[in-house]
Amino acid sequence: MPSYALLVEYDGAAFYGWQRQAAGPSVQQALEEAASRLNGGVVPLATASGRTDSGVHAEGQVVLMTLSADLPPERLRAALDFHTRPHRIAIRAAALAREGWSPRFSALRRHYRYRILARRAKPALEEGRVWHVPLPVDHEAMHAAAQLLLGRHDFSAYRAASCQADSPLRTLDRLDVLRQGEEIHLLASARSFLHHQVRNFVGTLYEVGLGRQPIGWPREVLDGRDRQLAGQTAPPQGLCFLRVDFPEPIDWRA
Repeated sequence: MPSYALLVEYDGAAFYGWQRQAAGPSVQQALEEAASRLNGGVVPLATASGRTDSGVHAEGQVVLMTLSADLPPERLRAALDFHTRPHRIAIRAAALAREGWSPRFSALRRHYRYRILARRAKPALEEGRVWHVPLPVDHEAMHAAAQLLLGRHDFSAYRAASCQADSPLRTLDRLDVLRQGEEIHLLASARSFLHHQVRNFVGTLYEVGLGRQPIGWPREVLDGRDRQLAGQTAPPQGLCFLRVDFPEPIDWRA
């Protein structure tokens, strides 16, 4: 049976995250149920390169799925894109996956973006896509503080209490804070992240952006390895899974 790689975009607002769970609908469930219509009614397993939380969006989630139907990737993409309706899920592209390839374990680097809308007026068009803060934010101070977190560290201070990772050690390759008009964007890249790590970065750096804490404070929090010393966990709607890097390019067909 052929295995396919899928490039998936979704609005996480209506889902309880990527992974199937009893609490409510998930992206995995919606995608697997859509694929069952092409798989003789059998629900296949969909494996993702990253498990996004409830309310978190994705532009370039990569998914592996094995089906009994032997379809050209472009036909599979179109069929799955149709059957995922009315969910806000788009199958952007598909490709045949080579044997042994895994979207999770073959990944070299994952990239996320967090958006803060820093203005007094609430969002209208971007509601559910940004964290709205009605206060001025110093993105340059946030960026300077973020650079002190790069490299390989014990990120216990920035992991969720419910994090199931075996080790808090991670290598952070990028943590940039940029201004785009009224928005502040935080761009994070690493091979893998701990549960809530990016959102905890944002909540902690936000304190620096407001001038409540000095630039060196997030690094002090890191070295303290105590989650209670860090800032709040930023809300999920501002976070988006952007893309994944693999050792070899994927022959995407749209």
